[in-house]
Amino acid sequence: MRIDVISAVVKLLESPLNESILKRAQDKKIAEIVIHDLRDYAAGKYRHVDDKPFGGGAGMVLKPEPFFKCLEKLMSERKYDEVIYLTPQGTKFTQKKANRLSLSKNLLFICGHYKGIDQRVIDKFVTREISIGDYVITGGEAAAVVVIDAIVRLLPGVLGDSESALTDSFQTEAGFDAPVYTRPAEFEGLKVPGVLLEGNHKEIAGWRAGQGQKKYKKVKKIRSLK
Repeated sequence: MRIDVISAVVKLLESPLNESILKRAQDKKIAEIVIHDLRDYAAGKYRHVDDKPFGGGAGMVLKPEPFFKCLEKLMSERKYDEVIYLTPQGTKFTQKKANRLSLSKNLLFICGHYKGIDQRVIDKFVTREISIGDYVITGGEAAAVVVIDAIVRLLPGVLGDSESALTDSFQTEAGFDAPVYTRPAEFEGLKVPGVLLEGNHKEIAGWRAGQGQKKYKKVKKIRSLK
């Protein structure tokens, strides 16, 4: 899979997209992640990528020209399954969406910043708008990292344990993993549940399913009260 990311603040992407699981995926040649600096496509001595919004108002808007130049170049080189804009107005990102996007060959992410990007960029190029939640953050870079991480870890061969991604939270009907424990079996008077120490895999599977459902019901109840 190839993933291209367009940003006006690339330093927000460079470290998280080149560490841990994402680094492993790239080292194994399973995923290729390419960051594009929007300023490289801006005109003028100072390479301005933003301007004041028409109609007045606070904040700055990312200009259309650099995006058009960058997007047209990338889209002339390959076909993208989706051109994704990270925005609070998008559809909420879920595990099901991550599963579906992980089947793609080429994905292109557009990160907004300041008050957003010129609407003409969205109208012409964007095929899907995604939100990671009902709140506002400084820019789309953090959201892009979240979505890319969720997608890439699903690619075959990325994780060391081939079953890890399949048993993650939200991949099961219960929605959540069961509590997990490791050695020692007892620490400061706190003990690991006995069922996990007995080696009966059928009983362990049943316990984990029950614990996941219990956690799901508890979280659902808490969320309904807010």
